[in-house]
Amino acid sequence: MKKITRPVGWPILIGLALLLFSSQAIAEDVFQQQRHELVNLIKADVEMTRDFLGQGALDERVLDAMGKVPRHEFVPENQRSHAYENRPLPIGYGQTISQPYIVAIMTDLLKPKKTDRVLEIGTGSGYQAAILAELVENVHTIEIVEELSRQAAENLKRTGYANVHIRTGDGYYGWETEAPFDGIVVTAVASHIPPPLIKQLKPGGRMIIPVGAQFMTQYLVLVTKASDGKISTQQIIPVRFVPLTGTH
Repeated sequence: MKKITRPVGWPILIGLALLLFSSQAIAEDVFQQQRHELVNLIKADVEMTRDFLGQGALDERVLDAMGKVPRHEFVPENQRSHAYENRPLPIGYGQTISQPYIVAIMTDLLKPKKTDRVLEIGTGSGYQAAILAELVENVHTIEIVEELSRQAAENLKRTGYANVHIRTGDGYYGWETEAPFDGIVVTAVASHIPPPLIKQLKPGGRMIIPVGAQFMTQYLVLVTKASDGKISTQQIIPVRFVPLTGTH
């Protein structure tokens, strides 16, 4: 019988592979537990701000999405240890990934339905788009910083969100060729509500946008478009966002 020979170091290689797999599994368990704790923090913050929000709890679908999307995959490597803290984090180019509580309430205010098509202005690292992708049929998102747009596309592809469509451009003007949208979410503060976005919102649709100035009071504003096209606005809660940039 012919004797089968194996490389001397093969048991070591198999051991290292098993150790690496085990470490990754443990890390994922830790991240999952941190997401669970983050959802509880969001619930507590919503309860504390119920007078602003007009409600004491968020849609369970939104909370489920917050508990599922791996935020650590959408922050720089040096920020991963802070990924599940309930605060904004820097992602480079003077931009931030929003506080999870803010992401949750903005998403909830859209009242997203599974069949919706949503436009996001300000892709950043892709985290808000991923949350929306868990809840709606298609997400179209625009990022003005080319490098961030590229990174967000990589983040979303790696995490499996194929129903998110990204382009680089000035979000103030929206995405006219894909309009109208059931919902629009803007993740940077504007001095006013951009008319092109109002035009691209479907009758019956909702838009969430921070309005104000960079170093002055900003408010999250809910914009609704009635079936007859009439627009109404409602200030929700004071916020702090980086400014919407572009040629406008």
